[in-house]
Amino acid sequence: MVPPPAAKARDSTSTTFEFEPTPVQQNADSLSASFAGASTEPFPSEAAAILMAPVAEADIEIKPDGLIYLPEIKYRRILNKAFGPGGWALVPRGPHTASEKCLSREYALFCLGRFAAIARGEQDFFGGENALATASEGVKSNAMMRCCKDLGVASELWDPVFIRDFKARNCTQVWAANHMGNKKQLWRRNNRTLDSPWTESGTSSSSSSSSSSSSAGSKFKKY
Repeated sequence: MVPPPAAKARDSTSTTFEFEPTPVQQNADSLSASFAGASTEPFPSEAAAILMAPVAEADIEIKPDGLIYLPEIKYRRILNKAFGPGGWALVPRGPHTASEKCLSREYALFCLGRFAAIARGEQDFFGGENALATASEGVKSNAMMRCCKDLGVASELWDPVFIRDFKARNCTQVWAANHMGNKKQLWRRNNRTLDSPWTESGTSSSSSSSSSSSSAGSKFKKY
């Protein structure tokens, strides 16, 4: 991977991209500046009700490997609804770090001017300046999702009991084939079709009978 001109090497496997410093980065040695307002008081009850509302099952997606998730735009909409546009912000707490195949960066979530959570986001990254902007946005969205866990947003997605039940009721594991003739088992929602280049070639014999067992719940959130 050829790093951007502003990058400096940390070791043989990772690179730190030095972008413009942020106020939080500049004051990282000051806890009062970095974590201003942390745990001083609960957020207003109206905001808390929005943040901790049961996740809308219609919004949940499932990856072909069986991992269920909420699209990142849903998290943004929930934060906007709870705090209003401009009432929350993700603040970078350092430069991007790039390993051989992954780009990451630490972000802090501030809501109503108060520190709420901190997390490091990550995104697959195979180098090249042309891919850096898209990967950076993925890193930010991943950090936002992880920060939202501390606020109770879509907490069901990390609950093994909910995962097994949701997949048993709403998802199916099917055999799929591509134009090369390769076959594998993939997951989809019951009311969806597989994305290209895969086409469904049959339902897995275990998809309906075992979807509420450990095989259906084997793909949990690992963040």
